[in-house]
Amino acid sequence: MACRYSPEAWKVFLEIQRRLSPAEKLRRALDLSALVRGATEAVRGLYPLASEHEIFLRTARLALGEELFQQAYGNAIPPDGPAFRRP
Repeated sequence: MACRYSPEAWKVFLEIQRRLSPAEKLRRALDLSALVRGATEAVRGLYPLASEHEIFLRTARLALGEELFQQAYGNAIPPDGPAFRRP
């Protein structure tokens, strides 16, 4: 897996993940899911006219960063349209 961190840091991260109990892994997954839902609702509030697909893309842009988003989705949506921000 490509990683933006050093190989040593990635090894430490994986070792920490291996040591987690199943309950802790589940708790972290649920916390991450809640974080994504919160980000999605924030984007929906900023772009009230956006379709569900556009909300998905805008949330993905936030999560991935602009460079990776462009690699994955290209110019799927312009930075501020068609569902413009509220004034």
